[in-house]
Amino acid sequence: MKHWTEGFDDDDADEPLVRPYTITGGRTAPERDDLTLITLVTSISGVSSQTGRGPRRMQPEHRTIFALCERPLAVAEVASALNLPVSVTKILIGDLIENGQMRARAPLAFAQAGGRPDVTILEAVRDGLRKL
Repeated sequence: MKHWTEGFDDDDADEPLVRPYTITGGRTAPERDDLTLITLVTSISGVSSQTGRGPRRMQPEHRTIFALCERPLAVAEVASALNLPVSVTKILIGDLIENGQMRARAPLAFAQAGGRPDVTILEAVRDGLRKL
């Protein structure tokens, strides 16, 4: 009898066989619209990755995100560290926020400028990119 994995390319041997919708419990879009690529997320100290207020079962990815975010990280950095699509990462981060295990905030440049980036920061980034 042929095993269901026979016929897969050997080049894909390093790729996980778990699909993103499996990790998110079938959800394909984040419930929160305030999580952007540069939103900073932080684990709440004193809260265990094993506990929380929400009903959802913790996936290993949830625990990894919780551990990664002991210091503030951008959503994009978390997605990169997990090697997962940003949309999946946003769903998982949303679960942790809902469970009371994480908090999210806009970067300081946005918070200080009333939701808009400081023009001097944007000009510095632009000038730096031009030098590349």
